[in-house]
Amino acid sequence: MNRELSSVEAVPASSAESRFLRACRSLPVDATPVWLMRQAGRYMEEYRALRSKYSILEMIKSPELASEVTMQPIRAYNLDAAIIFADILPPLETMGLQLEFVKSEGPVIHNPVRSRADVEALRVVPVEEALPFTLDAIKLTRKQLDPLGVPLIGFSGAPFTLASYAIEGGSSKNYLHTKGLMMSDARTWHLLMEKLSALVGNYLFAQAQAGAYVLQFFDSWVGALSPADYREYILPHSRHAIEIASQANVPIIHFGTNTSGMLDLLQEAGGDVIGVDWHIDIDTAWQRLKPGSAIQGNLDPVTLLGPWSEIEKRTREILDRVAGRPGYIFNLGHGILPTTPVENVRRLIDFVHAYTATA
Repeated sequence: MNRELSSVEAVPASSAESRFLRACRSLPVDATPVWLMRQAGRYMEEYRALRSKYSILEMIKSPELASEVTMQPIRAYNLDAAIIFADILPPLETMGLQLEFVKSEGPVIHNPVRSRADVEALRVVPVEEALPFTLDAIKLTRKQLDPLGVPLIGFSGAPFTLASYAIEGGSSKNYLHTKGLMMSDARTWHLLMEKLSALVGNYLFAQAQAGAYVLQFFDSWVGALSPADYREYILPHSRHAIEIASQANVPIIHFGTNTSGMLDLLQEAGGDVIGVDWHIDIDTAWQRLKPGSAIQGNLDPVTLLGPWSEIEKRTREILDRVAGRPGYIFNLGHGILPTTPVENVRRLIDFVHAYTATA
C-alpha cells in the first residue's frame, strides 16, 4: 500500500538528534535515554487534580486535556521522551464496542465479541474520522515539545491485546473466552485479527502523520500464549499491523509482558526496538535478539515503592548488564504504579543519566 507522507510533521533537528531517537536506531549516545510507561498518571498530584474533575475518557477525548497530561511529567522530570496521553481501548469503540471505565473494576466492554456474527458486525472506520482527538492531541503537544527538543511517542494496543479485551469484556486472568475462540474457530479468530491489525496499523500510521516521532506497539497480554500459539495465531497479524505503521518511517518499539520465551518471535513480527519486562535479565534478553538490535527495559515497577538504596542497587545492576552498548533505552518493565513516590521517579531518572554519562 503506497502512502502519501507529505503531511507528516517535520522532526526538528534537536529532536532528531536526541539521545532517545539515536538509541532507537542503535547509535551511540551521551547518556542512556529514559522514559517511563505511565509516566503521566495517578502518582502525580497534577494528574489527580485533573482526574478529580474529568473522567478518563473525557481527558483522552479532549485534545487540550490529553496534551496537558502528556506535558505534566516533562515539566516535572528530565525525561528524554514524552508519550501521548491516551489509552489502548478507544479504538475498539470505533468498531461498535461499548467501552466504560468502571471505578475499582477498570475497563469494561458491555457487548463483548463472542461469535462470527459479532466479528462480522464490527465496523471499520477511517481512524482520522474515528479517533481525531488523539491525533489533534499529538499536534498540540508537538508545539510544546519541539522548542524543548523532546520527542513524542504515539502508541496503540496490539491486535491480540485488543482482541482479548474485546472478547473477554475486560481484563482476564486465564483468557478463557479468547483462547476458546482462537482454538475452536480459527476462521473467525483470523477474521477478527485481520480487522484489528488493519485498525492498529492505520492508527499508528496516522499518529506518525500527526507528529509522533516514535510508535510503541503494546502487546501487554501476549505472554498468556505459548510460542507455538503466538506463531500460528498472532504473529502474522502483528506483522501486518507493524508493516502498515512502518510506512511512516519512524522507529517502532514492540513491547510485551511475560515474553521471555518468545522474544525472537516478537522481533520476527517487527519493530526497531524490543521492550522487555523484569522476568528476564536485560543482557540475556539482548542475546536472544539479532545482533545490533535495540532494547528497552526493564526495572520492576514495584522497585520504585522501596527505599532509594534498593532502587539504586537494582538500577545499577541493569545498567552494568547493558555495559554501555548502543541501542539501549531505560524504562520500567511495565507502567508506574499509582502509589509511587514522585521523588523516587525524579532520582531514578537523574541517576540513570549521571551513571551512564560518557562526557
